[in-house]
Formats: sequence, C-alpha cells, structure tokens
Amino acid sequence: MSIQQKILTYFSATAIGLTGISLFFIYTLFYEFREEEFQQRQKKRITVTLDYLSRVKQMDSDIVSSLDKVTIERIYDEKLLIFNGNKELIYESIDDTEIPYYGKILERLSPGLNWIEQKDGRYDVVGICFESDSKSYYGISKAYDAYGYTKLEFLRTVLIINFILISLIIISVSFYLARRISKPLKEVAETIAAYNFERDDSPLMTKETNNEIAVLTARFNELMQRMREAFSFRKHAIHHISHELKTPVSILVSNFERMEKEEDPEKLRAQIKDQKEDTKALSEIIDALLEISKTETGSEMKKTPIRPDEMIFDIAEELQRLRPGFKFNVAYAEAVEAAEDLTVSGNERLLKSALTNLMFNCIQYSDTEEAEVHISGRKGGVSVEFVNEGRVIGAKEQEFMFRHFFRGENSRGKRGFGLGLVFIHKIMEMHGGEITYRSEAGRRNVFTVHLPR
Repeated sequence: MSIQQKILTYFSATAIGLTGISLFFIYTLFYEFREEEFQQRQKKRITVTLDYLSRVKQMDSDIVSSLDKVTIERIYDEKLLIFNGNKELIYESIDDTEIPYYGKILERLSPGLNWIEQKDGRYDVVGICFESDSKSYYGISKAYDAYGYTKLEFLRTVLIINFILISLIIISVSFYLARRISKPLKEVAETIAAYNFERDDSPLMTKETNNEIAVLTARFNELMQRMREAFSFRKHAIHHISHELKTPVSILVSNFERMEKEEDPEKLRAQIKDQKEDTKALSEIIDALLEISKTETGSEMKKTPIRPDEMIFDIAEELQRLRPGFKFNVAYAEAVEAAEDLTVSGNERLLKSALTNLMFNCIQYSDTEEAEVHISGRKGGVSVEFVNEGRVIGAKEQEFMFRHFFRGENSRGKRGFGLGLVFIHKIMEMHGGEITYRSEAGRRNVFTVHLPR
C-alpha cells in the first residue's frame, strides 16, 4: 500500500469512525431522553388524575367522560388504570389499549417500591404508588409516544444524511490531502530513481524548507556528494597514478634491465643501492599522490598545529644517516618571542614530504657538504629559505620548473623523476602557501616556502 493510500485509508477511517460514533451517541442520548421525558409525562398524568379523583366526591358519568376525553386528547393511544389503597380499580380510561399484565405490576407496587417502568413493544408502561390525604393510590399507564417517535425518526434520518455527507466530505478532503502530502515524496522518489551521480552534479531542490521532505532531500544530497567525492577520488587517483607514475616506473624497469646486464659486482651493488633509493622515493610519491587526490576531490584535509622548524631539525637528523658528511646550518632570521610565531596549521604528512624533498635536493644538487636553512616567523605565517651552492636553474628553465617530469640542466647526472618540485608546489597550494625560487651570485640556489598560520 502506497503512502497516499495509507493516508487516505487511515485518515478517512478514523474521521468517519469518530463521526459515526458521535452521531450514534447523540441519537442514543436523544432516545433515552425521549423515553425519560415521556415516562415523566405519564407519571404526571397519573398524579393529576389521582389528585382530581381524590377531590371529586361524587363520580357521575359526565365527570368520567370528561376526564377520559381530556386524557385521550393529551396522550395518544393511552390506557390508564387507577387503584385505591386496597388495589381495587376505581378508574379506567375508555381507550381500547389493553394492559393484560397489569396484575403483576400491581402486585409489585407498594409504598416501598413506588415506581416501575418497562417496555411493551414501542409502548411505554409505568406504574406508580401515590399518596394523597394520607391515602395510598396506584396508577398504571400504558401509552404510545407518537410525537416523540416521530421526532426520533426525523432525527435518525437527519443524522444518517449528515453521516453520509460528512463521510463524502472526509473522503474528498483525505484524497486531496493524501495527494498534497505524497506529491513531494513522489517527486523526490522519481528524481532519485532517475539520478545519475556521475552525470548530475547539481543537488536536488525542494520547495519545502523545514519539514521531513527537506530533511530527506538534504540527506540524499549529502549522500550523493559523498559518493561523488568517492568516485572523483577514485578517478583522480587512477589518473594521477597512471599519469604521474608512468615515467618513474619506466625508470625503475630500465634500471633493472641495466642491472641484468651488469657483470661487475661493485657496480651491481651500487645500482641496487640506487634502485632502493628510487623505490623508496616512488613510495613517497604514491603517498603524496593519494593525499593530493583526496584534497582535489573535496575531502577535507586533516590539519594539526605544526612547528616547521622542529620538523626541519627532525628531517636533517634523518638525512644525516643517508649522507653523514652533509651538514644543515639552521638559523632563525629574528628572535622568536613565542612558540605561536613559528606554528602553522597543516597536514603533517604532506608538509614533511615537501620539506624532505627540498632538503634532499639541497644535498643532491649541492657542490659543498653543507646547506643553509633560514627560518623566519614573520607576521601572517612562517617563511623558510633553503640555500645551497651549486649549479643554478637558468632563467628560461625557471618557467617550467614546477611542471611534471621537467628536469633542468643542473640535474644532469643526478637521480630523480622530475616530480619533486611539482609535489612541493602542489602541497604549498593546498596549504594556502607558496614556493619561490631565485639564484644569487650565479652559484647559490634559494628556495623559499611560505606557510600561513
């Protein structure tokens, strides 16, 4: 059963059921009221007659006839019996209605039980015990409430008609409300059924803003956004891996081919060492590619407070194991007043990868056994200069230095994939920073990175 059908069925059944119960309750109350009101009229008629008889000293035929006439005119189709204290009949109306069981009623009546009521078909029968002038009298009345039943039948007809009309109105309103309520749900369901998250990049829109439909639409949009990000990440990751790693893998394969042909054990050992370094560098590239792909697909980059100067000291210590004779001279450009001056917010893994690449380049492209690192906690962020002496990058080459697989003249004879500066530049962009290059005196390479706080 659809939501529209459920709303129509449940609302209609509930409203119609409550309406029917209410109308039936009204009819029942009126039915009881008619019976009570008519029996009170019978009681009053008996007491009036008893009072009248107790005051009349002589009962001639004219008085009785007059009393019967008044009685018949006041209550339709009535039989009235009046008895004295000895339960002897002293008055009987002239109506033809019979009370064949009046003896049983009379036997039950007494000063202790002065009221009896019962039904005889549609006739109301009452019996009372009445005292007047210290004497007891009994009266039994059987009458048909034609006027009351006429009103009751009219009320029943009116209530039935009202019930039918109200039911039709309720069904119509329920149908309209069911369509109105379920329409947005149907529209959303149809849109979801036809939605292609690879093709459709715009979120679902709804006219409602603060109900369950809007919440459902918002949750669907969030789900589609996450799926789109996951799909985009997969696409970007595959693109990066296939595009960025093609050349490094080719270099590794080429190295293996040379190693297969090498017969000198010493040269082979050196080639294996180089291959080991290249493989480790390739692993770092893959890690950086995955992190960059996550960010490019809209995933929020995890950032933590980082001290670049402390990270540089740690990297320098690690690199000394690879090149024991090389020395990094780290200096602060100005006095540091607080640790916050040298703290930035960034991704520790990516920043370490970028700084490691820069410091490794200092070792690889330096003609001496030392490099300088200048740290400055200037307003707005932290700047770090990496300075080494060696062959500089030409003015024409500087235009392409941050492009994939570009290697300048100064890199001839040096191992590498031509991806280091590309990743460093990308990582700086992801952190809202920048990397620049300049040469000094034709022999000094100066790479400057700036990271905002």
